[in-house]
Parts: sequence; C-alpha cells; structure tokens
Amino acid sequence: MNLLLSVAFVLCWSSGFVGAKLGTESSTAVTILMWRFLPLAVVLVAVAVGSRRAPWQGLTARDVARQTAIGLLSQSGYLLTVYYAIQLGVSSGTTALIDGTQPLVAGALAGPLLRQYVSGRQWLGLCLGLGGVALVTTADASANTGVAWWTYLVPFAGMLSLVAATFLDQRSPTHVTPLVSMTVHCTTSALVFTGAALALGGAAPPATGSFWMAIGWLVALSTFGGYGLYWLVLQRSGVTGVNTLMFLMAPVTAIWGAAMFGEPFTVQTAVGLVVALAAVTVVRGTSPRASAAARR
Repeated sequence: MNLLLSVAFVLCWSSGFVGAKLGTESSTAVTILMWRFLPLAVVLVAVAVGSRRAPWQGLTARDVARQTAIGLLSQSGYLLTVYYAIQLGVSSGTTALIDGTQPLVAGALAGPLLRQYVSGRQWLGLCLGLGGVALVTTADASANTGVAWWTYLVPFAGMLSLVAATFLDQRSPTHVTPLVSMTVHCTTSALVFTGAALALGGAAPPATGSFWMAIGWLVALSTFGGYGLYWLVLQRSGVTGVNTLMFLMAPVTAIWGAAMFGEPFTVQTAVGLVVALAAVTVVRGTSPRASAAARR
C-alpha cells in the first residue's frame, strides 16, 4: 500500500508543474491559481457545512489558525512561486529540480525541530539524490539560457515555504483530518489568490479551452491527488520519507516536459533520473531498527 501511495504521490505532484506550464501559456499565475481554488473552496465549504460535525469536532480556533498558516505556506506561498517562475520562463523541469533540494533542508532540520534524526544511510541517500538533481539541473539550465539568473531563486523560495509548512504541521499537537486541512487550506488560498487577481486586474479567465483544461488538470491531479497524498504520505512515512520522494519529482517532470512541451531530455538527464531513483532506494530501504537507533 505504501508503495502504491508513493507512486501515486510522485505522479500527481509532478503533474502540478505540467499543469502550471499548460496554464501559463494562456494566462498569468494569479489568474490560474484563483480559478484553481475558488470553485474548489466553494465545494469544500459546502461539504463542511452540510456534513455532520465529526471531522471538525474538538477543533479550537487555535487549531484552525494553525491550519490557515500551513495553507498560506504550503499552497499560497509555494504555488505562487512555482507558477510565477514558470511564467517568467523557467522550464517545468527546472522548477521541479530546484524544489528537489527540499529533502536536504528538511532532513537537516528534522532532528533539532522534530527529534526525527536522520541516519547515516539516509544522509547518504539524500546526498546521492542531490547529485541526481544537480545532474538534471545543469543539463536543463544549459539549454534554457534566455532566463535571468534571479528567476531561479523564485522556486527556491517556494521550496522553503513548503518546508516551513511541513514542520509547522508536524509540530501540531492536534490531529486534523485530511478533509478539514484541505478545506481550510483551499479556502485560504482561494481568498489570497482571488484578492491578488482582483487587485492586479487578472480575475477574468481567458476564453480558451487550454486554460480550462489546465484548471481541470490541476484540481483533479494536483490538488486532490498530489496535495492530498502529500499529507497522507507524511503521516505514514515521516518528514524524511516524504521528502525523499521529492527527488523523483524533478526527473519525472523532466520526462513529462520533454513529451508534452519539447523540453530537453538528454543523456545527462537520464543519468540524473537513475541517480535519483538510487537515492530513494537507499533512504526508503533503511530498516526500522536503524531508524529507531537514529532517533535516540
């Protein structure tokens, strides 16, 4: 079951970069994000109002405020930077590759913040994964020379935002169901992006089929699939486990980008994919006993 969840998570999360590329070909980042979350938030709020209070039972205002902060970091902050980077010309593969440095940041902070200490074998896998990310990144960046250097810092900021949201969630003393967290996060994002789109004059959607295809893609695969599975895998595998899977986002997205948009996929990209797969195997293969010893 964990393997199937991991595969589904990688595919669905990677789909978000592809969906962003599809959407930004006909619209701006805030317009796409507004229409991605506004209808979804309406549906989720309606479900919450009509449901029996069980999922919300026992939650305090402080719990809801924490979930709002997590949503601001993990959806609003993270997605805006990703979409804006792609809008500026950074390829979907490169954006995913920069996000691929997240496991090292999360791994370094998991010990002091969560007491989830990373074992020697896990560090070996994390560093191996960074090597795979570097291989694919240099191959992709060399073929995308028309983009200003500072644009690559935009998705890096988004990566830090998602890391912060992950640790804020893990330090929460209250267990929150996926339905509750998804409702709060999506409603928060809908308010943020609708306000931004109205302020920037970008609330009106373009009259193109590709735009609405991108919106459907993002809602079904990226929000319910990728975002929902992120928190589920996080609960089952911990910070290091879920973030190690992030190493796979870059090469998988590079394959999608090559197939759908003609983005470069070279021998070096393929080698990076193999290295990233090896990194995941090393980290995920850590025995429970070793993991327990690392936490002591």
